[in-house]
Amino acid sequence: MSTDVKNQKPIPKSLDAIESFMKERIGLEVSFDLGVRKLKILRKDVHVYFVGGLCDTGFIIENLEELVNINDNEKFSSNLFSILENRLVHQSVAQVKTLDEFVDQLLAGLIVIFVEGETLGLAVDVRSYPGRSPEEPDTEKVIRGSRDGFVENIIVNTALTRRRIKDERLRFESIKVGERSKTDVVVAYLKDVANPDLIDVIRKKIKDIEVDGLTMADKAIEEFIANQGYNPYPLVRYTERADVAATHILEGHVLIYVDTSPSVIITPTTYFHHLQHAEEYRQSAFIGTFIRWTRFLGVLASLFLLPLWFLFVLEPSLLPEQLAFIGPNEKTKVPTVLQILLADIGILFLRLAAIHTPTPLATSMGLIAAVLIGQIAIDVGLFVPEVILYVAVAAIGTFTTPSYELGIANKVSKFFLLILVAIFKTPGFVIGITVYILFLASLRSLSSPYMWPLLPFSPKAFLQILFRRSVPGSKIRPSIVKPLNRKRQPAGS
Repeated sequence: MSTDVKNQKPIPKSLDAIESFMKERIGLEVSFDLGVRKLKILRKDVHVYFVGGLCDTGFIIENLEELVNINDNEKFSSNLFSILENRLVHQSVAQVKTLDEFVDQLLAGLIVIFVEGETLGLAVDVRSYPGRSPEEPDTEKVIRGSRDGFVENIIVNTALTRRRIKDERLRFESIKVGERSKTDVVVAYLKDVANPDLIDVIRKKIKDIEVDGLTMADKAIEEFIANQGYNPYPLVRYTERADVAATHILEGHVLIYVDTSPSVIITPTTYFHHLQHAEEYRQSAFIGTFIRWTRFLGVLASLFLLPLWFLFVLEPSLLPEQLAFIGPNEKTKVPTVLQILLADIGILFLRLAAIHTPTPLATSMGLIAAVLIGQIAIDVGLFVPEVILYVAVAAIGTFTTPSYELGIANKVSKFFLLILVAIFKTPGFVIGITVYILFLASLRSLSSPYMWPLLPFSPKAFLQILFRRSVPGSKIRPSIVKPLNRKRQPAGS
């Protein structure tokens, strides 16, 4: 937030002046949720300002009772401000020195108390934001494991992380972003592990953000710090699981929490970070590796299966005799490439429709889709059965991709490969894959190579990508984050 916009005005001694400021600047008596409680304590006027929907009413009433009891338990004193500060029954009480600080604290959900004749106020943190209880995220479900996912309350989210990392070196740096929204953004890291240069870069990028508000929360932050442009591939990773977030903090990553968002940004990340899932680490190392390879196979199928099958349709001579059955046995007037594109776009329609369809109607929509895109579409000659088969397998591969953003990006790349194969056949397939790999190799996530540890090649790190190691065997943190402390576990463990 730019400081030149703000005039750091001191708090006036007159409570009437503060009330006039509230009416002119903040909308007191216009906005129904803004309120002030006026008290008389030891013959002095005391005003308590609050925002109704953001405060815990129980805490406010408890503190008001304590303030009113001062009249019965204290003798007249000129130092009422110190008495109030001492009698407030809350663990978080801070002095407010300027009107701008008063406004920021008030609109964040704190109550602010002023005493007639004093140039200071007292801010009491009685925030109670509306929200839901922690529950398992829909997009990162596991068979075994914790069910407490992040919510829209940043206080709850940092507490879920702190519960898993009870280390005195864990840091949560808070930054307010947005001239109007004043959104709380927290940078989380381990002080003795995370790379200080990475922390400084992320901190500076966040502080340099100049925008009215962050209504899209973490996604808006990503667009400011990642400089993604029209690149379809995600340069940061999102997670709604507290255990996944804690794991990455212990590895040396820097995480970004944004208030009102149930997901957390993990930086820096590579292509292979988007292929990992918590379920792999809830099973044995062997089973976790098997699950990982199955997922890799699904991702490869979602990306290359359709272009490769279409190439064999165009050039059957490339197939060995044992695979000569591959290819459509029926002829239609609709070109094969158009069939593939129509069917794939139809799957995308269904995916989008599923998001917007009310839950009670989801089953009905699925039945309609199965009828329309299934047998009837084949019977009328729009599609051949093989197209439906391979499009369905590729779609299943997309759903096996843990990252929704990566799945959509791979779908775009698949369309690119299909078009090249349709135009240039075998050279188009080879050129398309080459351009695809070169494009991914050119990407950087906060100056980190996107295809690490494949490009540049790191044998040990790449083996950890292929094989899920057991926890006792994972003693070295990934070098991609350039951690200060490479060893995960104490010496001699």
